Amino acid sequence: MVTQTRVHLHTLVFLIFVNLSQPVCVDVPSGTEAVLGKSMKLTCISCLKREEIKARTTVDWYYIPNKGEYEDFSKTHIYRFKGDAPQEPDGPYKGRLSWNGSQDLQDVSIVINNVTYNDSGVYECHVLREFDFDFFNPSVFEKKRIELKVIERATRDSTALYSEIMMYVLLVFLTFWLLVEMVYCYRKISKSDEQAQDTVTNYLAIPSELKANPVAPVTQ
Repeated sequence: MVTQTRVHLHTLVFLIFVNLSQPVCVDVPSGTEAVLGKSMKLTCISCLKREEIKARTTVDWYYIPNKGEYEDFSKTHIYRFKGDAPQEPDGPYKGRLSWNGSQDLQDVSIVINNVTYNDSGVYECHVLREFDFDFFNPSVFEKKRIELKVIERATRDSTALYSEIMMYVLLVFLTFWLLVEMVYCYRKISKSDEQAQDTVTNYLAIPSELKANPVAPVTQ
């Protein structure tokens, strides 16, 4: 029974180690507000379903000037990443985009540099993965949309502001609690010192004859 338990424990530890050693892919939504004149990252995550299968990945980014109904011809192809070479078609975005993806091409994000008001609109991230098998070559296509708004100044996030306030409140509480503990310990130590001093004083007040010849207990 003990041996079987050890085997299960070792198996569990091995599985945990394998899972931790594999790259973790988490689908994170992109920000939707860009500050005028700053850089803005357009986050696009496309997680691989089977990490052990190699795939040829092609990433295309498109810009749509309006957020309503649109046709395919209204899309502007602004960026492509295929293999290891990025490609930037001619247009207003050429020279203003930079690759910000991961080496395994699960994160296929890009960055817009020097944001202008004309960058407001909808961005589409197209990810095409082509797999090679013995008898067929399947492919997987994924598309994500990001609606971007350009603002003049950065606005403070209410969640971040609330977290900052809670952090300061917690800091004040911990400081007050530490102060109370220090006062309590100081008083306790002072009281112990006073008791010890009283004991020494009382002992010194006893005549030396009584110290040398302690009173014998009375027996009947």
